Amino acid sequence: MTAPMEAEPKPADVERRDPSTANQHRRTIFSVPVTVTVSIGQARLSVSEILDLQPESIVPLTSRIEDPVDLTIDNKIIAKGELVETEDGSLGVKITEIPEQSYDDLG
Repeated sequence: MTAPMEAEPKPADVERRDPSTANQHRRTIFSVPVTVTVSIGQARLSVSEILDLQPESIVPLTSRIEDPVDLTIDNKIIAKGELVETEDGSLGVKITEIPEQSYDDLG
């Protein structure tokens, strides 16, 4: 009786067990946190108007509540979305569009 032969590991299995240096660097880079900024509008105020600001002041913005917002990293637009309320009552952004070139622009 012959001993059962073990199956040769598949290339994907080998890669998972023995990651190359490039894969290790890629995993490290992909785990680096980055700050995503959501732009909801702008206001142009005079210095006098800024000095008059106080609690309860309302600064009108150039956009409306239903207008799309831009998500940016390092001033580059990576996505567009709409403002939503999350389950816990926080403000969130529902992604509505991801421009094709957005990730290419970050490199």
